[in-house]
Amino acid sequence: MAAQSLLSESVLGWSIFTFILLVILAFCWVYIRKFQSRQESEVVSTITAICALAIALITSALLPVDIFLVSFMKYPNGTYKEWAANNETRGQIEDTVLYGYYTLYSIILFCVFLWIPFVYFYYEEKDDDNVNKCSQVKNALKYTIGFAIVCVVLLLIGAFVPLVPPPSQNSTQWEKVQYLLEELGSSHGLPALSFSISSLTLIGMLAVITYTAYGMSVLPLNLIKGTRSVVYERLENTEDIDDVEHQIEKLKSKCNDGRPLSSRDRHNLQELESKLQVLQRRGRHLEIAERNCCTKVGSALRPIKILLGIFFILVALLFTVALFISNLDKALHSAGISSGFIIFGTNLTNPLNELLLALQPVFPLDYILITVITMYFVVTSMAGIRNLGIWFFWIRLYKIRPKRTRPQALLFLCMILLLIVLHTSYMIYSLAPQYVMYGSQKYLVQSQMPSAGPTSGNATFGTTRICDADAPEDQCIVTRSYLFLHKFWFFSTIYYFGNWAFIGAFLIGLVVSCCRGKKSVIEGEVEADDSDVSDDEYVH
Repeated sequence: MAAQSLLSESVLGWSIFTFILLVILAFCWVYIRKFQSRQESEVVSTITAICALAIALITSALLPVDIFLVSFMKYPNGTYKEWAANNETRGQIEDTVLYGYYTLYSIILFCVFLWIPFVYFYYEEKDDDNVNKCSQVKNALKYTIGFAIVCVVLLLIGAFVPLVPPPSQNSTQWEKVQYLLEELGSSHGLPALSFSISSLTLIGMLAVITYTAYGMSVLPLNLIKGTRSVVYERLENTEDIDDVEHQIEKLKSKCNDGRPLSSRDRHNLQELESKLQVLQRRGRHLEIAERNCCTKVGSALRPIKILLGIFFILVALLFTVALFISNLDKALHSAGISSGFIIFGTNLTNPLNELLLALQPVFPLDYILITVITMYFVVTSMAGIRNLGIWFFWIRLYKIRPKRTRPQALLFLCMILLLIVLHTSYMIYSLAPQYVMYGSQKYLVQSQMPSAGPTSGNATFGTTRICDADAPEDQCIVTRSYLFLHKFWFFSTIYYFGNWAFIGAFLIGLVVSCCRGKKSVIEGEVEADDSDVSDDEYVH
């Protein structure tokens, strides 16, 4: 009976995970194909982008399975189920999830440090017509080796940084080296992998603060405000064209008598001619947009967009409030910087944490909610990237546009999204710390009360409590995800301050988005700085 229960619940959990896996793959394919350039489409870059994004999303989808398995080992009264009463059985289930994390995180390291850099530099070399295939591969490998060296350095640092001091300070150098090797072997490389992933998550935190925080404000407000009227924009654009053409004719009339134009007039003429070209291109795009059926359907769906925008802004505010409460809880009740601001429970009421705890027993409702949260982060991150573009400090590298994004820009896009999704695991922990650590686990506390009857003695009764740090070690099981997130305390400290920066960036982005007017119906399609490096114009 216990074996059948274990099998049925394991099959249920992994069946839902398989279904989510298929949905993720379909989403990644549609997502990448939507932004892929029509004229510069490359099979290898497309496959690389889809696989990299899918691996990141699948890793996040493993988090609810991890929580589900540790939660379903126990009954609501705090006792273990028959199939989970054995420590060996529980260990096997935990190892299965742990090996899943090992596999996915190893693939992520492979993508970030080897696969994506190689494909990116391969297509960078392809832009040079004088380079043959062998030279492309050779140069791409040369640059990729640098990324591989960084990966090896991170793995070695993570492997040989001891988490506990050696047993004796008077040990010989050989004994200290032997101790480090034993530490590495005993943990099966967990610190090495955790350090590397935490380093990538740190970069993902910067991307979340930059792109996701802005996207969470700009996406809902754009849905609520809508776009400008395409008819009004065409009329305004036509007037601008007439005005610029009049200025050009006025400047050219100065040289009708044979006198050359001054350097200032020539400069002004070049600027006006460039401006005229942009306006003419805008006119063609506006004409296509006015005839497009999607524009008419979008106008009809305006009420739905407003409701969706209101829902998104409410979700963003819920996340911000939950994150603020979680950070405030850590500031008030944790041991401080030296402990990474880690707390083992919730001392302040966190709305999102309470919601997940309420949904967790009815699997897969919490699984659906976590997936929706992850996809929400991806969609808002993409909105931020599309509005801001991909920048290297003050230099814009690429623009992200539907059907017009170059292969290199797609790889950059997926690299950023991969790092962002990596950081969402810690974001979800910050939003609902108790849920991520223990799920809905409870433990049984035996208490004695003096009996009031004629017979002497004490009556024993049990009370259930929600799992926290005070629970006995064998009564509450910590998720494997938590071990990866908090292996090194200094990363947790940086993430804590990063959460405050995220809240500040979101509020600033909200104010900026509120102050800006409606966007154009062809927003981002035509810009003055269009070039081969940023993006080319394709009108079909």
